[in-house]
Parts: sequence; C-alpha cells; structure tokens
Amino acid sequence: MGIAERKEREKDLQKRLRRKQILDAAKRVFHSKGFSVATVEDIAHEAELSPAALYLYFKNKDDIYVSLNFQLLEYLWNGLEKILNRDGLRPDEKLLALKDHFYDVFSLDPLILTNLLHLQASHGLKKLPAERKKQLNDYAAKCLRALGTIFEQGKEEGLFFDHHPIAVADVLWSVFTGAVLWEESKRRTNASKDYLKETLTLAIELVVKGMKRP
Repeated sequence: MGIAERKEREKDLQKRLRRKQILDAAKRVFHSKGFSVATVEDIAHEAELSPAALYLYFKNKDDIYVSLNFQLLEYLWNGLEKILNRDGLRPDEKLLALKDHFYDVFSLDPLILTNLLHLQASHGLKKLPAERKKQLNDYAAKCLRALGTIFEQGKEEGLFFDHHPIAVADVLWSVFTGAVLWEESKRRTNASKDYLKETLTLAIELVVKGMKRP
C-alpha cells in the first residue's frame, strides 16, 4: 500500500469515527431534550466539538436526524436479510422470527424509531432533500421486498394461501408500526405499561396463522 493510499484510508477512518461521535452525541441530546428543542449547538457541545467542526460532517440538525434513521433502517434490513437467508427454517418459521427481530429494532432506540414512524406518517418526508428522501424510501422498499420474498417462498411450497406478496409485506409492516405507535401512546399516560413484545408476538402469530393453508 502506497503512502497516499494509506493516508486516504486513515482520513476516511477518521471521518467515520467523527461522524459516529456526532451521531452518538445527537442521540443522547435528542433523548434528553427532544428533537424539536435540541439544537446543533447542543449536539456539538455534547460531542465536544465546535458547531463549525460539526458542520464539516453534517449539513444541519435534520441531516443528523436522518442519518440516525438510516442506522436504524440498516439494522432492520440486516436482520431481515439474515432471517430471509437462514437455513433450516420453513417460510412460516421465518415470518414468526419477525416478532423477535421487530422487538430488537424497537429496543435498539425506541425514540428514533417512533420519530421515524411519525416522520413517514406525516408530511415530514416532503421537507427532506430529494436524495435523502429517495434513500429512505429505497431502504423501506428493500425491507418490504424481503418480507414479500419470505411469503413467496411459502406460497411456492404450498404453505400459504395465494395473496399478493407486497400486500402481505404491507400487513406485516403495519402490524409492527401500528403496535409500536399504539404502545407509545399508552405509555404517555402510564409509563409502566410495556406490552409491545407480547402484542407483537400475538399479532404476528395471528397473521401467519391466517395465511397458512390447513
């Protein structure tokens, strides 16, 4: 490896480490202050950087926030890909494995996930730059295709009734997002309520049971 190439790799590593430093700080600030109240200055202070240094890596607060969403979507996709390609599991067992993975996605960062779901359910996406919006939509589409592919595998094996794969993927995604947002609304009135895992388990088991042929 030449000197120039090594320096370029070191520069890239430093950039990735600094971005992670900022994102970790932003996550702490968003949790403590909330997204609407938090400022770039708050995040820079938490990351022990000047605002000017932070702007070398992110355009603004929205850019930081979307990057955190990408981290969550990447985690979601990686888990779906593992389930999709897992040997030794029938397609119905792969769909049942979603209940644990979905809960893991929620547990990774409940605040960022619920904010992401609110963003998708509102006009928030329209405010994003076209490139960022496309990236979010591409990630979401990739995840839905994975869910649809698992169902198609089961349909080909005669396990499931004949439904449209994307419609099934939409149902599974709606179960996940609906359960998360409903549980969030209940916790606003009573913070001790935490039935998401049980709700996801029951909902996905019922959906899979309803799709299976006798």
